[in-house]
Amino acid sequence: MKDMTTGSPLKIMAAFSLPMLLSMIFQQLYNISDSVIVGKFSGVDALAAVGASFPITAIFLAFATGGGAGCTVIISQLFGAKKLIHMKSAIFTALISLFSLSIIIMISGRLLSQPLMTILKTPENIFSDSALYLNIYIWGLPFLFMYNASNAVFIALGDSKTPLVFLIFSSLFNIALDLWLVVSFGMGVRGVAIATFIAQGISSVLATSVLLYRIRKLDIRGRFAWFSLGLFKRICYVAIPSILQQSFVSVGQLFVQGLLNTYGSDTVAGYAAALKVNTFVLTCIGTMCNALSSFVAQNLGANKLERVKKGYRVGFAFTISFAVMFVAVCGIFGKNLIGLFLDESGNSQEVLKIGLQFLRITSPFYLAVTIKLVTDAVLKGAGYMRGFMISTFADLILRVAFSYILSPFWAFSGIAWAYPLGWIIGCLIAVAFYMGGKWKSASLVR
Repeated sequence: MKDMTTGSPLKIMAAFSLPMLLSMIFQQLYNISDSVIVGKFSGVDALAAVGASFPITAIFLAFATGGGAGCTVIISQLFGAKKLIHMKSAIFTALISLFSLSIIIMISGRLLSQPLMTILKTPENIFSDSALYLNIYIWGLPFLFMYNASNAVFIALGDSKTPLVFLIFSSLFNIALDLWLVVSFGMGVRGVAIATFIAQGISSVLATSVLLYRIRKLDIRGRFAWFSLGLFKRICYVAIPSILQQSFVSVGQLFVQGLLNTYGSDTVAGYAAALKVNTFVLTCIGTMCNALSSFVAQNLGANKLERVKKGYRVGFAFTISFAVMFVAVCGIFGKNLIGLFLDESGNSQEVLKIGLQFLRITSPFYLAVTIKLVTDAVLKGAGYMRGFMISTFADLILRVAFSYILSPFWAFSGIAWAYPLGWIIGCLIAVAFYMGGKWKSASLVR
């Protein structure tokens, strides 16, 4: 447990966020390995099949990560306010709630996944493999939710190193399983789906077990509620907008995917490869912003507003420096990055061209989306969910709208340009809410 209400904000943010960043890099390697290995060893259609299922799996992930965000903010604020009995109750309330939600979503997902794929006009040549990957993924949703819930609690308590250990293990184990099942046994899409299920399941059990052991060892005297309706409502106050934000990303991606599917499997594959790179970059930046949210939540809970402002400046400088690096890497090595996902077949050149086109249009605007994400982190950490929701939803809705408006004129380029346009407008809205200052009095635990 790390109290972030004292000490140098720069040192605290560096020590706290860097393990989180490494964790997310391994998390993304965990996700990207499926596409890289299946694309290299099973061909473009297999890559497209995994890519076509991604917008649907992203909806499930939205609920897991959004729910975790609600837990992190409330538990961090209680920890900063030194209300430890309530904090312990909040932890168990969060775990019970997210596990129950995972069961509901698993059943719903199993019933709705294939109808969704049909609505999205998934190309016939990749439909069966996409459905196979998706169905196996769905059975592992309880593991996904408990893993994210456990990591959210670790982060709320200032521990970013334990999630790193679990992610290193799960990522390397998943990659090893991918290679074994796909290369050695030729299982293709089925192989990467099973590898994800097994690695995710083992990591989830280990993370939850360690968390429960540590909670048991906490020196907190006094009775606590295993499930508190009042704390559940506070968690939902943050979690629901976070879930909606993540879900809007995913639902928006569903609309965009439906548009992309009409261009054929080569476009789907090229976009899938470029989107993996894009997601890797933005998730790394978003992870550092999550560290800032925990810092803000603890210090606002302790009523230390000036430390929150210092944390924002430190987080801003930190994330911008990484964004500049990512812009340079994508500009110089974009072709190599897209090529990671492709085999040596003839039609890979068209896929490479499409993926590179998307990356060259979007990557110069990583600076704009970084400013938005770091400002959103302050709004969310403070519990000012109105501003957070408006800036986020404006970005997402505009991205989808611009995709449909521009694609009739510019085809795939129009879809790519929709991303930076949404980021820029969302950035301006987020900064306006921060400058307005209402987030300063938004703490949920006073």
